[in-house]
Amino acid sequence: MTNLTVRIQVKDIIKEAGLGVENMSGDFMEALDDKVKELILAAVKRAKENSRRTVMGRDL
Repeated sequence: MTNLTVRIQVKDIIKEAGLGVENMSGDFMEALDDKVKELILAAVKRAKENSRRTVMGRDL
């Protein structure tokens, strides 16, 4: 499976949170990609249910 999220950007977000957490485990990116895929598929389903061929922010 292709990575849906960019590791360096995720690390930047974690650091910018300023909560003292700066590392991620090896399985974090895989789990994050799975969640992102779930969000995308749910959004596509919602768009289809609303008779649209375009996925929009409101589908999230």
